[in-house]
Order: sequence, then structure tokens, then C-alpha cells
Amino acid sequence: MKKFGLFLILGIFCFSLGFGWYVWDHFTGERNSIDAEEVLFEVQQGESFLHVVKELESRNLIRNAQIFSLYAKIKGEAGKMKVGEYAIRRNMYPHEVLQVINSGKSIGRIFTVPEGFNIYEISEMYEEEAFGNKEDFLKAARDPELIKSLLGESASSLEGYLFPESYQLTKFTTAQALVTQMVKKFMQVWSEIEPKAKAMGWSRNQVVTLASIVEKETGAAEERPLISSVFHNRLLKKMRLQTDPTVLYGKIDLSGRLESNISRADLTRPTRYNTYVIAALPPGPISNPSREALLATVDPGKSEYLYFVSKNEGRHLFSKDYKTHLEAVRKFQMDPKAREGKSWRNLKKTKDADSQNPNG
Repeated sequence: MKKFGLFLILGIFCFSLGFGWYVWDHFTGERNSIDAEEVLFEVQQGESFLHVVKELESRNLIRNAQIFSLYAKIKGEAGKMKVGEYAIRRNMYPHEVLQVINSGKSIGRIFTVPEGFNIYEISEMYEEEAFGNKEDFLKAARDPELIKSLLGESASSLEGYLFPESYQLTKFTTAQALVTQMVKKFMQVWSEIEPKAKAMGWSRNQVVTLASIVEKETGAAEERPLISSVFHNRLLKKMRLQTDPTVLYGKIDLSGRLESNISRADLTRPTRYNTYVIAALPPGPISNPSREALLATVDPGKSEYLYFVSKNEGRHLFSKDYKTHLEAVRKFQMDPKAREGKSWRNLKKTKDADSQNPNG
């Protein structure tokens, strides 16, 4: 009888050891598949570990949900799963799959904000690229508490402070988190600009406002200091800035939606941003300027220019007096042949060609 009990105990021990070894080997030494296909897998907020494991099994990312769960419990990893969007290869070992869903390292996607985009343009792009809802982005950009916490002062929105840059987001990055990241990047750049702004006696809002106009007025980086000099010269002479982008932004401000065109009547229609009407800077930025536009604003070129007119290919002709300016307007804007087949987009094509052939 004693021998039978000993054999029984020994049998149970061997079975437990064998089963334990099977589980360990199954999860550390055997892949689910030889297929290296990468599958996107989401762990949603509120999902139980058992639900996620069953989903892994149904999508053929693991072989056996029950054994996977048992292994995770033995390792003390069953309660460490994190919300995220993960890339799981079908040929991963089960313990690697477990590491992935417990890592919290969601797939990163790049969101690139072009220089000079305003909050409406950014929100449209945010939705088009499937990062979230544009209304959520605009709500975050206008949140009074968030604005105060990030800028240290009140403002109607974060227009001007959403720095144009490439940001790495995940599917679960909120609009508020993105906006916060963008403003923090602006603040890093502003630390370089601020001493020159103080030397000019300008506030941060004044600098960012003029920089946002400079950014919108030219696609040629080398022109920014000259564009800035024109506006500085006009402000010193108490002349209206008379810049079309402020008219367009005034329309957007009134309608609350993205606008793309202005009419002759819009030039004389009073809005708080229309610099054909107001004899000063608008109350706030009309776009989100680049570092170069900010630098051009606090360090403008030396000139006596008071006017500029587009040459229809992205660059401008500058004039010191109104008579010369009118001649330039007639040449480049009133003559249909001067505008035929031309676009500011040609400037980008020229730059791209130059970059491919730097020696000309």
C-alpha cells in the first residue's frame, strides 16, 4: 500500500513536471506560425485579459487561449496588459506576444504640421489623417484652462502657438495631448526668440501675430526678412498693413469654418483681423509660424520698402513708393498674360529641382 502511494505521488509529480515542461516549451520554444505577416492588434479600454486572449486566438496570433492565460498567470503577467495599438507578427513566440501587449508601446504614426497652417487647417488634416475628430482638436485649442496652463495667460485660442513640426502620435493620443505637445515645442523655440523680442519692446503676442502674417505672405524662405521689414516700416509710419491673409482669417473667424477665397468687398468689410480696416496689428495670430518667420519678425531685413506685390510664382517685387508699386501691380497682377500658367506652387518645383541639381 505504501509502495502504491509512493508510485502515485511519483506519477503525479512526473505528470506535473511533464505538463509544466510542455507549457513552458509551448510558450518559449514553439512559434504559432512561420508566417512573418504583421498584424495590427488593439487592446481597448475596459477589455478583460480573457477577452483579449480569446481575440488573439481568433485572429490566429496564438494557438490556445486557455494555455496562454495559464502561462501569463504563472508568470504574474496576466494583469499587466495595457491599452494600445500593437504590431504582432504571426511568427512570434507566445511569450513575445505577451510582452508586446503588456508593453504599452503603441504603434507610432507621424503627424506633420506644415508651416503657416492655422488651427482650422490643422484640424482638417487631423481628421483627414484619421487621428481624431476635427471638432475635438478645435475644442482643445480653445480650452481656456488648457490655454492658461500652457501660455501662462488667457487667449481666445492657441492659434500661433501650435508649432509646425512632425509629431509622433499613437491611435490613442488625445487632441489635448497633441495640442500640449505642440505648444511645448513652441515654448522651446520661443526661448531663443524672447531676448530679441524684449530688446524690441514687443510682447510675445505681438511677435507671434506679425510672424504669422509674414509666414502666410511668402513661400520663399529667403524673403521673410524683407517681408517683415515692409510691415515694420508701415507700422512705424502708422500705415495700415493691408495684407490679404488677415482678411481671409477675419472671414474664418466670423464663420467658424475654413475659407479659401476673398472678394473685393471683403477688403472693406470690418472684422477684428482685417488690416485693410484696422490701423494696427490684429488682436492675435492668423496662423502658426515657423522658427524662421519668428526670427524674421524680431530681426527684419534693413530696407525702406513699404509695398510688395506677388510675381505669381511664389516671390515678390518690393517697392519704396506707391507709384512704383502701382506699376508693379499693373505688370504682375492686372496683365492676364503675366499670371497665365503661373502659380506660387511653381516655387516649390523650382526648389525641388535646385535641390536635385545644387550646382545648377
